[in-house]
Amino acid sequence: MKLYFAPGACSHAVHLCLREANATFDVVKVDLRTKKTADGGDFTEVNPKGYVPTLVLDSGEKLTEVSAILQYVADTFPAANLAPAAGSFAKYQWLEWLGYINSELHKSMGALFHTDEAGRPAAVARLEKQLKYVEGALEGRTWLVGEQFTAVDAYLFVIASWSKWVKYDLSPYKNITAFVARVADRPSVATARAAER
Repeated sequence: MKLYFAPGACSHAVHLCLREANATFDVVKVDLRTKKTADGGDFTEVNPKGYVPTLVLDSGEKLTEVSAILQYVADTFPAANLAPAAGSFAKYQWLEWLGYINSELHKSMGALFHTDEAGRPAAVARLEKQLKYVEGALEGRTWLVGEQFTAVDAYLFVIASWSKWVKYDLSPYKNITAFVARVADRPSVATARAAER
């Protein structure tokens, strides 16, 4: 397998999960501005959408959306327990979180990268409503679903980590900041970060 990534992008969640699964894969860095890979190739030939993550399987088949790739990794490496068992109620809760992070948090936090000062208050208000929901959901919990780290935790970690880049202070959210610190201490995070440098 080959994972196309950009440092700090949502592809980092996939990278963490592949490390958690002890998968064998290569990483290819993408410059999202120029759409060039580290070796000078045209990334749009790999993924015409022009954004990461892209996972190319050994068969040559490709997946290009973070939510689909996280599900694929969880299903392909079941021993890593990156998702609850198929058919369990916990699996549907996991899918609910995957959808929420993907359609709400990712979009809202990501918008702050491109929002001008005039639009920032409205963007922040939307994000704060979502963060309050996550903060409450993490009350008394270590992970979003069940008793162990899963792919949705990796995804939430990456999106929450963007706060430093968009100059948004997460410190009022004690449960979220504690969650981010827990995930940051996982060996997969250090290994993935080192590989992405």
